[in-house]
Amino acid sequence: MRRVEHVMGFPVSLRIDDEDIGIGIDEDISIGIGEEVADALFAWLREVDARFSPFRPDSEVCRYDRGELQLRHLSADLTEVLDLCEQYRLSTGGAFDVRLPGRPLDPCAVVKGWSVQRAAELLTAAGARRFILNAGGDVVVAGGPWRVGVRHPEYADQLCTVLKLTDGAVATSARYERGDHIVDGRTGTPATGLLSVSVVAASLTEADATATAAFAMGPEGVDWAAARPGCEVFAVDAGRRVRRTPGFPVAMATA
Repeated sequence: MRRVEHVMGFPVSLRIDDEDIGIGIDEDISIGIGEEVADALFAWLREVDARFSPFRPDSEVCRYDRGELQLRHLSADLTEVLDLCEQYRLSTGGAFDVRLPGRPLDPCAVVKGWSVQRAAELLTAAGARRFILNAGGDVVVAGGPWRVGVRHPEYADQLCTVLKLTDGAVATSARYERGDHIVDGRTGTPATGLLSVSVVAASLTEADATATAAFAMGPEGVDWAAARPGCEVFAVDAGRRVRRTPGFPVAMATA
C-alpha cells in the first residue's frame, strides 16, 4: 500500500509492504486494514498541525504563547514537546532555542520528528512489520533493509550519500529548501557553518531534533551530535568537507 499527502507544509509518503497487515486482530475484517491505518496516521498528522502550528492563531501553541493558556493547563503532548525543547536548549548551550527574542514560540524543530515517530508507532501497533514513512525527507523505516538517499546540499539532482537502514530513522537539516532558516540561539543569527547534517537514530524524535540542534551549533555540532547515545552523523561543512561517524550506515558514498 502506498499513499502520499501534503500535511504540515510538506509531502508525507507512506509505503507498507505487509500484505497481511491487520491479520491477528480479526481475520474477518483484515481486508482494508492497511487503508484504515493510513487514514488514522494522516488524521493524526493533521491534528498535530492544527494543535501545534505556530502559524495557526487558534492552535494550542499560539494560545499558550499569547498567554491565553497557563502551563498547568497544557495538553500532555505539548508539555512533552516543550520539555524536549528545553532539554535540547540546555544540551546545546542555547544554540537550539524555540523561544528566540522577537519571535513567536516555534517548537516545529521537535514537533515534526516527534509526531512522525508517533505515526510510525501507530503502524507498528497495527501490525505493520515492513514500512517506510517519509516526511519531507526525514524517514522512519521498519523491516528493512531499506536504502535511503540524502540529497546533495548544493545540487538538487544529486545525492551526497545513500544509507542502508533496517529499523530506525534518519533526518537531515540543511539550507537548500528554506534558506537560512535555522538560527543559532546563542547569537540570534542564521547558522551557516554547515551545509547539511544528517543524523541516524532509533527514533525520528531524536534524529530530527539532533540534526536541527547540530546545524544550529555549526561545526562543533557534529561532535556534539556524534557524542549522543545511539546517534550516527554525516555532515558537510561550509568548506564542503564531509565528516562522518564510523557507524553511519553508508550503503554508497557519493561525496
